[in-house]
Amino acid sequence: MNEAPDGAIGGTVSRETLPPPMGTRILVVVNQKGGVGKTTTAVNLAASLANGGLSVLLVDMDPQGNASTALGVDHRQGVRGTYEVLIEQDEMAWHVVPSPEAPRLSVLPATIDLAAAEIELVSIAGREHRLLDALTTYLSANAHDYVILDCPPSLGLLTLNALVAAKEILIPIQCEYYALEGVSQLVRTINLVKGNLNDRLRVSTVILTMFDARTKLSAQVADEVRRHFPTETLTAAIPRSVRVSEAPSYGQTVMSYSPGSPGADAYAAAAHEIAHREGAQ
Repeated sequence: MNEAPDGAIGGTVSRETLPPPMGTRILVVVNQKGGVGKTTTAVNLAASLANGGLSVLLVDMDPQGNASTALGVDHRQGVRGTYEVLIEQDEMAWHVVPSPEAPRLSVLPATIDLAAAEIELVSIAGREHRLLDALTTYLSANAHDYVILDCPPSLGLLTLNALVAAKEILIPIQCEYYALEGVSQLVRTINLVKGNLNDRLRVSTVILTMFDARTKLSAQVADEVRRHFPTETLTAAIPRSVRVSEAPSYGQTVMSYSPGSPGADAYAAAAHEIAHREGAQ
């Protein structure tokens, strides 16, 4: 099967040193619609930013632990990570580990134990702030340029914790039929969180995924998304790519699995654009 043609608008970006932000940027990657490339986007942007010389922490909030897998981090049952931070109030620093995927890239892993957290959090006072409290304590002693929160494909308490802890929202949108399906519900949830739990939260970035330059559908979806999110949508779009899909099965990001491929270049372009955007703090 051949690599799909490059759908990254803007072309190849060299692995240059990226400018650090004025303060830590905390981005939550969220879309309750499954199959949109959410975790793929989270891990490849994290690796791209780290390859650009920035310090990056990825927090895996998904019980499936796919982000941990892609970043080469052990997350077998019994490995301590996000569950222990949220439920047992362990210090995050105890369980953050380096990723072999890029220098200065660290991961708080998730195991299947995290699936129980949705139920266990219900009866806990201050349940929505557990991640925020842990992250605030961690960042006071461990400086990072970026924190990326990878969420499950739902709007439950795990995602709510991430929305409360974050400053910026990054929404991946697949270039397929019904691309914006569910986004209106997500926006309503975001507005509720802003009104009650996190006034600083905002949608800063929308990224088009699974873009196929050969089809009119992808172009039409891209146009529609840019009409809805004219300033938030990145110029770079992520192509539908065999290499991007294969990489996690090898415990890698596409950045290390197939450097220089269209998918790797597209994520490098997206990271470049995010890092250079003004007013993103």
